[in-house]
Amino acid sequence: MKLGFAITQATSVDATWTTLHLAHAALARGWPVRFIEPWDFEVDRRGQLIARAHAFDPGSALPVEEMADQLVHRTASRRFLDVAGLGMLLLRAAPLDDAILAFAAVARDRGVPVINDPAGLLAVSHKAWLASMIGAPVPPAVVTRSRASAHLFYAEQERGVVVKPGRGSGGRGVSRVMPRNAEALDAAFEEASRAGDGYVVIQRYLVEGDDGEKRLVWVDGEVVGGYLRRRAAGEFRHNLKRGGIAEATEITDQDRAIGAQIAPALRRIGIRFAGLDVIGPWLVEVNALNPGGVFHADRLGGTRIADAVLDRLSQA
Repeated sequence: MKLGFAITQATSVDATWTTLHLAHAALARGWPVRFIEPWDFEVDRRGQLIARAHAFDPGSALPVEEMADQLVHRTASRRFLDVAGLGMLLLRAAPLDDAILAFAAVARDRGVPVINDPAGLLAVSHKAWLASMIGAPVPPAVVTRSRASAHLFYAEQERGVVVKPGRGSGGRGVSRVMPRNAEALDAAFEEASRAGDGYVVIQRYLVEGDDGEKRLVWVDGEVVGGYLRRRAAGEFRHNLKRGGIAEATEITDQDRAIGAQIAPALRRIGIRFAGLDVIGPWLVEVNALNPGGVFHADRLGGTRIADAVLDRLSQA
């Protein structure tokens, strides 16, 4: 099977990326791997979808670190690829890239298994999707452009709120607002609005977050592993980019139940592979654009999640 990865930018990868660990596991199986950036796609004069890809082929025991180095410095072989010939195309692009979604839709319509489905990615990458999941273990929140709605919700929260962009990643534009501070809420609202698409999430602050946030690796309806992110001193966000620390964790029955509860909604829109961010009993985010967690979960727990992911995705 020839495996393609549509990525945001080759120069931004590093050896901790789940993408590279999936690629490494694929090469070990004898699968050729191709990395495609947004500007590498082309529809030629015959209407075929072509890409000029960074190419890695089986036969050499290339460490993940070397793969990352070749991508960052653009020293990997470049080869033209008929995208319709891929056995599977994984979309690993965050932030959302309209061109990748458009080309992936063409590939999907020509019979290529695309993971995750472009239309599903467009929906789930916005936090309004998760907030609308009635009956799911989602914390109280509103997603709005209205300051009046934000203040009404905020006034009901005894422990304050977390304010974040409707579409965004990495902790950018995210603030915690303590109770009874309307001016701070307005400032946080403005920051989150500028950092995203104008829609703002105002979510009840979860005291369970003091014990950390789990990143669960979810594939085809089941949680197959994960790790704990503990926030840095003086920081309320758990993102590793914000100084958070990755720790080993137990995958509990509660974690598995959360993965099972959200599974029907994700499956309906073609999401097969995602990272679920869980705080205590709450599902706070679904990361389907670039679901991570494999590197740290395997490093800390001695697991082989990349193989489990490829097994499941290649069976359908």
